[in-house]
Amino acid sequence: MTTADVDSERPQADSERTGAGAEGCFEGLEPLESFEVFRDDWGIPHLKAGGALALARAQGHNAALDRAWQLETERHRVLGTTAAYLGAEAVDWDRFARRARLADTARRCSGRLAPETAAWVSAYVDGVNAGLAEGAARAPEFAAAGLAPGRWEPWTPLGVWLSTHILFAGFPTKLWREEVARRLGDDRATLFATDGPGTSGSNGWLLTGARTTTGAPVVAGDPHRFIEDPGVYQQIRLACPEFDVVGLAVPGVPGIAHFGHAGGVAWAITNAMADYQDLYREQLRRTADGGVEALGPDGWYAVHAHTETVEVAGGEPETVEVVETDRGPVIIGDVTGEAGGDVPDAPVISLRYPPRVTGDLGFDVLPALLRARTVADLDTALDGWVEPVNVVLAADTTGATLHRVAGHVPVRPHENRLRVVPAHDPAYAWREGAEPTPRTEVDPVTGTAVMANERGLAAPLGIEFAPPHRARRIRELLGTPPGAGARGLTGAPWSSADMAAVHTDTRLASSRQLLSLLAWAPDLGPDAERLRDRLLLWDRHMDADSADATLYSRLRADVVHRLAAHPALRPVTGDADPWRSAAYPPLFRPWLAAVPRIGYALETLLTVGLLPYEDRLAIVAASAEAVAATQAESPWGQVHRVSPWQALPGATPEEVWPGLAGDHDCVLSTSGVPGITDLFARGPAARYVWDLARREDSLWVVPFGASGVPGSAHHRDQSELWASGRLAPVTTDWNLLHPTEESTTTMTTTPEPTASTVPALRPAVHEQKVEGFGVVRLVPVDPAADAGLLHGWVTEERARFWGMADHTREQVREIYEFVDSLPTHHAYLALRDGVPAALFQTYEPDADPVGECYDVRPGDFGIHLLIAPAEGEGAVKGYTDALLTAFIGYVFSDPAHLRVVVEPDARNEKALARMVRVGFELGPEIRKPEKTARLAFLTRAALGLA
Repeated sequence: MTTADVDSERPQADSERTGAGAEGCFEGLEPLESFEVFRDDWGIPHLKAGGALALARAQGHNAALDRAWQLETERHRVLGTTAAYLGAEAVDWDRFARRARLADTARRCSGRLAPETAAWVSAYVDGVNAGLAEGAARAPEFAAAGLAPGRWEPWTPLGVWLSTHILFAGFPTKLWREEVARRLGDDRATLFATDGPGTSGSNGWLLTGARTTTGAPVVAGDPHRFIEDPGVYQQIRLACPEFDVVGLAVPGVPGIAHFGHAGGVAWAITNAMADYQDLYREQLRRTADGGVEALGPDGWYAVHAHTETVEVAGGEPETVEVVETDRGPVIIGDVTGEAGGDVPDAPVISLRYPPRVTGDLGFDVLPALLRARTVADLDTALDGWVEPVNVVLAADTTGATLHRVAGHVPVRPHENRLRVVPAHDPAYAWREGAEPTPRTEVDPVTGTAVMANERGLAAPLGIEFAPPHRARRIRELLGTPPGAGARGLTGAPWSSADMAAVHTDTRLASSRQLLSLLAWAPDLGPDAERLRDRLLLWDRHMDADSADATLYSRLRADVVHRLAAHPALRPVTGDADPWRSAAYPPLFRPWLAAVPRIGYALETLLTVGLLPYEDRLAIVAASAEAVAATQAESPWGQVHRVSPWQALPGATPEEVWPGLAGDHDCVLSTSGVPGITDLFARGPAARYVWDLARREDSLWVVPFGASGVPGSAHHRDQSELWASGRLAPVTTDWNLLHPTEESTTTMTTTPEPTASTVPALRPAVHEQKVEGFGVVRLVPVDPAADAGLLHGWVTEERARFWGMADHTREQVREIYEFVDSLPTHHAYLALRDGVPAALFQTYEPDADPVGECYDVRPGDFGIHLLIAPAEGEGAVKGYTDALLTAFIGYVFSDPAHLRVVVEPDARNEKALARMVRVGFELGPEIRKPEKTARLAFLTRAALGLA
C-alpha cells in the first residue's frame, strides 16, 4: 500500500498537512472540535476527528466508556490506593507504589514534556474525565467495590505507563541471585537463569516482500504478558487528516505505542530483556530530630523522608515511611538504626530507575509514532524511547525494514546488572549518558527477522534472556512452505492468513533433555516402561487434545519437586526457600520462590553438572514410576486453562475460562508454572498480522473482547477466536463500519462522577436472592446515564421485537424520559450481582394502549422484559427463568396486583413457550400499531399465592 492509498482511507481536511512536525499537529484546533466513533462487527472502536487534539479527546472518552473499571484500577495503582477498596491483599502493591514514588515520578516526567505533547496528553485526559461517569454507570465493579470513579490528572497516563512496566525488567531477580550466591556460592548466582527465567514469551517476526504472496512485507507476532480481564491491549483506530493508524493501545495511555499500522509503515516490539534498573544496599539511621540519614561515598548525609497512610478496606490503616536516598527510593527495609549506633544487618535496598533519574518517560515519542509514514520516520522517533527497553521490527510500503533495540539503558558496571550493589561505593554509580542501542539488518538471504526475547540483538544490554527455542522454531517454520511444518526448507511465499500457523505452533523443544534422560532411566517397572515408550513416541507438541502432553507435564512437575528435595538444592528449598524470608516484602515473593525457579530452569539443571548424571537419571526414573502409577488421563487443554488477573474477581458471575494448547517454551507460549500449576496466567495478550500491501488484509485478536463492560455484546466475543488460534479482520473501509452515538462536541466541562450515575449504587425497589443464580436487584432507569447501555441492547438484531432497532441513542433517551414522566409506567434495570442483566418495565394496562385491546380486570399489572445480550439468555442455563422469578416476586409483593399481563410479539415463539413454562395462560392475539401481539396472563392462584 502506498501513502496515497492510505490517504484515501483518511478523513480529509481542507488541506493535507503532510510532513507536519509536532507543532503542526496541534495548531489551530478549536476546543470544541467534534469527533466521530464508528465500530466494526467486533465492537472495535474506529475514531475519526478533524485534528490530533480532538482525536486524543476521542480516545480518552472511548477508553472511559469501554474500560472505566480498568482505568479506575490503574489510577489507584499509580496512587497506591488500591487497598482502600480491594482490602488487605492489595496493601503490598500500595506500599511499593508509595515507596517507589510512582506518582511523583509521573508528575516529574509530565512537567518535562514538550508543550505540544503535554497538550496532547491533556486532551486525552479531558476525554477520560468527560466519559468516566457514563462508563462507570455501565460497569458493575464500581458498585461491588462501593467506589465512584475519581478524576484523572494530566500526569495520570504517565503514571499508568510507569506502573504497568515498573516490574517489567524483573529487578527483583537480583534479590534471588543474592540469595542463591549466599547459599550456594557466587559461582552459582545465575544457575537458575541461564537463558531461561520463564517469564517472557513474546514473539515477533518480519517477512520481506520477497517472501510474501503480495511482494510487500508482513510484520506479525504476539506480546506475551499477564492475561488480564479486561485485557492490557485495546484494538483501536485513530484517524485525523494527518494520520490514520490501527493498532493495540494501552487503556489509560494516549496513542499506539507498541503495535501499530499507519498505512505506510507498521511496527511491533518484544521485550529486549535488557537490565536498566539497579538495586543498592543502603545503610540508614535515624537522627535525634527524627530525620533520616544515609551513608554515601562522602559519609553520612540527610535524605528525604516522609510518612503516608494506606487506607485498607475492612482493616486498620497502615503507615508507610517514604525514604529516598541519592540512589533512589528505598523499597525494601526500614530505618531502625540510631545516630552514633550500629546499623542493623537487615537489608535496606533502594531502587534506581531511569525515569526517576532523568525525568523522562519517553512520552514525546508517542505522537511521533502516529505521524510516521516511513521506517526512517519511525527510526528517528524511537531514538527518544525510554522504557521498557524493546526490540523493534518495522517495515514500510517501499520495502524498507528496521530491526533495532530502543530504550534507555544506563551506563554502569556489569556487577550492577547481576546483584544488589553497595550504595556507599562510588564504583557502582551511574555514568553520564546511556548505552548505545544495537541494530542489525534483516537477513537478505532468508528475507526474515525474528525477535523472541532470546539472547541475540540485545545481548550486550542484559543478563537473562529467554531460551532460544521459540526464536529457532519461528525461523524454522518461516523457512518452509506454509503449513509444511519443518519438512522441506523451500521458503515458499507466505500470506497474511498463513501467519496463524506460526502463532499457534506447539512444538516443545525444551522437552528434549528430560525425555533423553527418560530414555536411559534404569530399572523401570512395567507401567513406567509403557509411560517411557509412549512419551518417546510423542511428537512433542503441546496440543490441546493431547493426553501425552498432559503426561509429560505431570512427569516434569514430579521431576521439579524431586530436584527441589535433592541435597544439592536444599539450601534454597523447603524451610530455607527464600520466599519464606521476612526480609523482603511479599510483593517480591514470586521472584524468590525456589520451586518455580527450578521449573523454569529445568532444562539447565538436567544438563549441567550441579547434580551427578546418575542422580539425574534416578530422579527421572522415580518420577516416571510415580506418574505411571496415577493412571490419570486427560487432554492438555482440559487442565491447561487461562487464569486471568482480575482486580475484583467476585464482581461478575463466575466463568469457566478456556483451555489452550502450548507451553512456556512453545511459540504458542502459554506459561503455567512447572511444578506448581498447569493453569497459565501468562500468554498471548494479543495477536497481530500487519500487511503492508493491503492494510485491510491485516488481522488481529485479543483474549476476550473489545469491551471491558460485563454484559456487552463484545465483552467475550473474541474468546473463541483467541483460544482456537484464529484472528479477526482489520476493517479499514469506513463504509463497512457502524456509526455510533458516542460522538461529542461538548467537552469543555467535565462532570464529576457521582454514585447516582452507577446503576448498582442506586436504591433498589426490590432485591431477591435466587438460589444458584445470584442476587437480583431492580433499580430505576436513569434515562440520561443509561441511554448508551440501553441503546446497545435495543438495537441488536436479537431485540428486533422490542421495536427500536433503528433508534438513535438520543431517541432511546427521549423514550425513557417520557416513560419516567408517567406515574403509571416505570422502567428498571435488573442487576444480577451488580451486573446489568435485563430491562424490566411495568405499566398499568388501563393507562396503556394495550388496555384498549382486551377487558382489563382490577388488579391487572403489565410487564415488559428485555434480557441483556451476550451474557444473558443462553449463557447460563435457566437465566431468563431465574430473572422472571425475581420479577414476578416483585410484582406480587404488592397485594393489589392480582394478575400479570404480558404481550410478546405473536411471532416470538421462544418467549411464548417460556411464559407457558413459567405458568402463564395464553390469551388472544391483539393488533397494535407496531405489531401483532399475543396476550398471556399469570394469576396469583396459578402460583399458589391466592
